Amino acid sequence: MFTGIVTDIGTIAAASRQGDLRVEISTCYDVDTIDLGASISCSGVCLTVVDKGAGRVAFDVSAETVSRTAAGMWTEGRRLNLERALRLGDELGGHIVTGHVDGVGTVSEWREEGGSHRLIIAADKDLAPYVAAKGSITVDGVSLTVNAVEDTARGVNLHLNIIPHTAAVTTFGGIEIGQAVNLEIDVLARYLQRMESLRGKA
Repeated sequence: MFTGIVTDIGTIAAASRQGDLRVEISTCYDVDTIDLGASISCSGVCLTVVDKGAGRVAFDVSAETVSRTAAGMWTEGRRLNLERALRLGDELGGHIVTGHVDGVGTVSEWREEGGSHRLIIAADKDLAPYVAAKGSITVDGVSLTVNAVEDTARGVNLHLNIIPHTAAVTTFGGIEIGQAVNLEIDVLARYLQRMESLRGKA
């Protein structure tokens, strides 16, 4: 369980095939405080620590995970938003995030607006019922508030505002138009949609 508040930007230092994909990520975390088997969100993907060393943690990434996440994110040199798992008593600064990617969106617009940046992400229509203006969504592991939702013939556009602080402490500072990003819908929206789909069937 996570909150969508990024606490470090890691970099994939090595990626190799060992059955599954093994990635080593350099981090500023004190790895002595990270147990093997601990969960860390890597740009919105919950992964299990399988090895660690000086300034590095390693994860095994299954083929299923690779197929369901943003293209190109598991390559050497890629910067990832990191968040350690929520502990009992921690402040819930964002919203409840599971680290399970629901879909991949594409950055269609990134422009400065009033000191902040306007970020527009195009997503598949399958995600449209789960997003709403002023609701929450996780983009590459970052908890964000949806400013507006625009339904299109091909799917849905999510309008988001990125303040300078968020851009500085996440990978959004280097985001590019056309880049693929991991999306996780609000867990409450998931349950509400399921309840609605079963209404009247009992």
